[in-house]
Amino acid sequence: MNALNSPEVGKYLNEYFVSSFQKVATFKIVGNQKQGGNVASYFCAPDGRVLHVVAGPVDGPTMLKEAKWVVETTEKAMKEAKGDGAVFKAAFRKAHAERLRAEAGLIVEAITYDPVVEQDPKAALTYNDPSGQPLAPKLPPPPIDGPDVTLKDKQEAESKAAGARPVSDRKGGRWQLGNQGRVNMLLAAHAMDKIENLYGTIFQDILGEKISTKPVEVVTPFPWVKEKQ
Repeated sequence: MNALNSPEVGKYLNEYFVSSFQKVATFKIVGNQKQGGNVASYFCAPDGRVLHVVAGPVDGPTMLKEAKWVVETTEKAMKEAKGDGAVFKAAFRKAHAERLRAEAGLIVEAITYDPVVEQDPKAALTYNDPSGQPLAPKLPPPPIDGPDVTLKDKQEAESKAAGARPVSDRKGGRWQLGNQGRVNMLLAAHAMDKIENLYGTIFQDILGEKISTKPVEVVTPFPWVKEKQ
C-alpha cells in the first residue's frame, strides 16, 4: 500500500513536485512496529496553499492518478485564469465540487469567496493541544444540496470507500461519503487556503486522528534483547 515504493510514482512526483514531510500527530513504535497515526498527502502551490489532499494511505496507481489530476487541473485553471488569482482559486474549488458530483453523486455549490474563519483559541471552532494552545481552525465544508439523481448509483460505491460514513444534505437526506469524497467537499470551499489552516480539519474531522505536538513514544518490549547484542 506504500505508494512511494512505486518507481513510476516517484518519477512523476519528482518531475512536478518538491516533496517534504511533517509530523502533526503522535504514535507509538513498539519494537519495529508503528502503532496508531495516519497520513495525508498534500499537493500545494509553491506558496503552500493547498490544491488537493489524499486522505489516508493509498497504493501507487491511486497516488499517481491523484497527482496527475492536480497537474491537469492546474494547467486548465491557469489557462482559464490568465493570471487572475481569484479566478484560479474559483476554478479549483469548482473542480473539487465537480469531482464530488462525478465520483460520489452528491452536489455542493463551490464557495468561490473566502469565508471568515473564527480563530479565537477559546472558541469551539479551534483545534487545541492538551495544554490549550490553539493549533488550527476548524473549517466548515459547504452544505450538500442533495444527490445528482442521474448518479445515485455512485452512492453504492461510495458506501464502500475508505472512511465511509453518513452525511446529511440541506433537506435532511442521509448519504454516504468516504474520506476522499469529504476532501473534495471541503476543498470545494477551501482549496487554495493555507496548509496550516487546513491540516487540522483534514486530520481530525476526516481521518479521525488527533493533531498533537507530543513526541513519538518508543516502546521496547524486550529491552534485555538489545543489551545482549
